[in-house]
Amino acid sequence: MGHGHDHSHDGHGHSHGSSNKRALAIVLALTGGFTVVEVIGGLLTGSLALLADAGHMLSDAASLAVALFAAWLAGRPATPSRSFGLRRAEILAALFNGVTLVAISIWIFVEAYRRLSEPPEVLGGLMLAIAVLGLGVNVAGAFILSRSEGESLNVEGALRHVMADVLGSIGAIVAAVVILLTGWRYADPLISVVIGLLVLASSWKLLRDSVTILLEATPRGIDADAVGRKMVEVEGVREVHDLHIWTITSGFPALAAHVLVGRNENCHERRREIEDVLEHEYGIEHTTLQVDHVGDHHATLHALRFRSRDE
Repeated sequence: MGHGHDHSHDGHGHSHGSSNKRALAIVLALTGGFTVVEVIGGLLTGSLALLADAGHMLSDAASLAVALFAAWLAGRPATPSRSFGLRRAEILAALFNGVTLVAISIWIFVEAYRRLSEPPEVLGGLMLAIAVLGLGVNVAGAFILSRSEGESLNVEGALRHVMADVLGSIGAIVAAVVILLTGWRYADPLISVVIGLLVLASSWKLLRDSVTILLEATPRGIDADAVGRKMVEVEGVREVHDLHIWTITSGFPALAAHVLVGRNENCHERRREIEDVLEHEYGIEHTTLQVDHVGDHHATLHALRFRSRDE
């Protein structure tokens, strides 16, 4: 006999979802407003470090808008054709943010290389003032997002963009101070290269985690072999196969498996015991378990099979 079991995550996502959307909207307003200031400042001062940071902030504004839209989509109700709703939209937004971080770093490298051959004059005083103001805006944005990040990869992607902006502002401040004190114009493009490397590094975890979820790999921190062995340790369970563990969206792991129990075992009781183990040992609340008695199904080959020691 087969049994399915499911836990709803509507309550799980609502409070975090509204908090995330509010944080994203506030930071989008801050970032969008200051991007205009920094673009004008970069053009007036001739600073690549400011323009690099402005370009990154412009991409941040676009990425924050995408993240905000994705958070709204993820909150849409499920339908018969989309049984999990649009929760994966947040993962797609995180992937988009990771790709744009890589694109921005490449642009910074190309522009820095061009300027290293003949560094232009830079107005260090104005550059310093704008960079300090930008640092304040970015630190405020990072603080707001870090307070609401939770387990959302979407918000983490937005936070990584803003943190890269914090580093960009610090780099611009350092370049401005060097130019003011020494007049060494190479400081601006060289600092821009450092900013580009930091931006590139910040994209790695985001790309890795979003691709891992989209490929439906076992969630980080969960050992599928250990889970399977733990399931067959439940009294009365003889075998577990067709075990699949994946992530629907950030903080929402799911599991499906075929479980065989002894001929005289109560399938419902064994299923509930397995669900209790999965929830309390591994934090997996969304489970779909097909439970049968040994001998009541056609034998097939299974790549991942766990058997009780009593077998």
